[in-house]
Amino acid sequence: MHLEQAIAALRFDPTVPVWALILLAVLALLATGFAAWRGASGTILRAAAFAVLLLWLAGPRLVEETRETLPDIGLLVVDRSASMSVGDRTRLTETARAAMVEQAARLTDLELRVLTVPERGDNGTQLFGAIAGALADIPRSRFAGTIAITDGQIHDIPASSPGGAPLNVLIPAMGEETDRRLRVIEAPSYGIVGKPVTLKVAVEDLGTPGKGTATLTIRRDGDPPVVETVPVGRQRDIVLPITRAGPSVVEMSASPLPGEISPLNNRAVIEINGVRDRLRVLLISGEPHPGERTWRRLLKADPSVDLVHFTILRPPERDDLTPLNELALIAFPVRELFQDKIGEFDLIILDRFQNRGLLPLPYIANIAKRVREGGALLLSVGPEFTGPTSLALTPLASVLAATPLRFKGLVEEKFRPEISDLGQRHPVTEGLTGANPPGDPAKVPAWGDWYRRIQTNEVRGDTLMQTPDGQPLLVLNRVEKGRTALLLSDQIWLWSRGHEGGGPQAELLRRIAHWAMQEPSLEENALTARIAPGIGQGGRLTVERRSVEAGSPGSVTVTGPDGKETTLPFAEVAPGQATANLPATMPGVWRASDGVRTAYAAAGAANPREIADLRATATLVGPLAHDSGGGVHWLGTAAGPDVPDLRRTEPDRSASGGAWIGLQRRHDHVVTGIASVTLLPPWLSLPLLLGLMVLAWRREGR
Repeated sequence: MHLEQAIAALRFDPTVPVWALILLAVLALLATGFAAWRGASGTILRAAAFAVLLLWLAGPRLVEETRETLPDIGLLVVDRSASMSVGDRTRLTETARAAMVEQAARLTDLELRVLTVPERGDNGTQLFGAIAGALADIPRSRFAGTIAITDGQIHDIPASSPGGAPLNVLIPAMGEETDRRLRVIEAPSYGIVGKPVTLKVAVEDLGTPGKGTATLTIRRDGDPPVVETVPVGRQRDIVLPITRAGPSVVEMSASPLPGEISPLNNRAVIEINGVRDRLRVLLISGEPHPGERTWRRLLKADPSVDLVHFTILRPPERDDLTPLNELALIAFPVRELFQDKIGEFDLIILDRFQNRGLLPLPYIANIAKRVREGGALLLSVGPEFTGPTSLALTPLASVLAATPLRFKGLVEEKFRPEISDLGQRHPVTEGLTGANPPGDPAKVPAWGDWYRRIQTNEVRGDTLMQTPDGQPLLVLNRVEKGRTALLLSDQIWLWSRGHEGGGPQAELLRRIAHWAMQEPSLEENALTARIAPGIGQGGRLTVERRSVEAGSPGSVTVTGPDGKETTLPFAEVAPGQATANLPATMPGVWRASDGVRTAYAAAGAANPREIADLRATATLVGPLAHDSGGGVHWLGTAAGPDVPDLRRTEPDRSASGGAWIGLQRRHDHVVTGIASVTLLPPWLSLPLLLGLMVLAWRREGR
């Protein structure tokens, strides 16, 4: 409500320049002083005449203004960040907000604007930044002060109160609180398979002396938990071995502190990606041929591969009297490669290799043993695979993905390789450039032809590539802990030469090799989970299922960090691929299971700074409030909410008391009318001046 009032004031409106008025006053003072020195009897009358003259020239007038007072503007700032949902803070905050709005509505000279500070990601509580934005629309002459309802965990506290007005802080708690947190000091994002990594963490107690011990529980990917006793306030090193490639989710939780406000920050979740340091590959070429360089170039181009390559230049039965020192620079290290160090190789590639006595059968048996123990074997075969020196007639036959049709298995004819129905769903061959599209047998691949292949009479693995009439070309097989791959043609090098447009030779061979070495991203039947950051609190959980089986993709059961289960249907996005999505608003470990496989994903806190310290405290913002003339009030009591009274205060008075807070009166106004009265008009001034001068002349003339 606007109030009007009349205020009278004396003002001067000189009829001559001010400097002339000052000069005239000096002359009058000299003349009067000279007369007084001589003892003239009319000195007083002369001084009065000069005073009337100067006063008349100064133009005195009485001005009466009609003013309309403007209401002051106060800010009520409500913190809605993540930490304000802890405990009973939400209820206390709402009670205080409603009470402040109700009290302000009863004050006729006050406008209270409510400003809400929402959760804004990982930057903490930016309360004063929001206040600065609101002050852009408030004149400083009308700003009465700020009332902030917050837990005191503010991350942008300035050096002085915003707007130069008092700041009062209402904290929704009973007093200073305690909290225990688990702080991750250092955690690697990846680790080398076969080597341990070290996590550095500390359990800290806030608001207490922080002595004693705490129980730290460590879980990894659903394994049984490991429990340790750690000292509070000191760094603890945790050594974790990396046993497999791919992501591993590690969850750590500290035992709760008695009386702490919340155990929300007693947990920490870390995702460590296991990677192989260097992949050691042994490539044995049975004889020089056009496709030999294809393998070498492919493997040498991969910086993560250590390649050991040998080529057998001449079969043992061929004797052309060439000196041995001209056939090879070093002797073929059979024992070293296939007995002493065979366990060091992640992948063994036999390219058109045949059993001609160079590699004794016990060493070939060592290759089969290495596969069963977790190694990888890849064979690229040609005409030698169907003859009497075929590896299918050695101890290696037990791990091969297929056996050849003997003596009649070599077929030399033009054909174009195709992706099988199974291969359309398998990550090794799915989506290859130029492949025949799934579900359309009328369309042929866009890549070049091959001219030689090997027929089989038994296939033990999965056929991913085939001839147009359905004969296998690429077969993959799992053997106990290891894997084998068999390419039943030695013509893939034609693609690398661009024959008839070429084909995706490098990508296909890379996928085959890495599948054999158990690369997690190339698993054909797998369940994976990941959480992508989202807007606001939390992110989004995406569960991906790969399967080579046709039919409905089924559903997945997701278990949140709080133990709540949600069943989601899978939606097929491509052959063999299906996904399901769910908002992941809660930090911690999320578990997804399709009944056969289980995957884990780590959800970090949406606002790490916000949960780093969950205490309600006045230690951070209290000094700023007191320096501004305001104060800090605790809203929570044993009896219930204790909301202070809202009062109006003068600018030179305190704006906070024991049970009240104040917003200043700024006394800002606008002038709506002016009335002016001349105090010494000419018709009065001139006769008075002349009269005084005549009286002075007569007095001095006697």
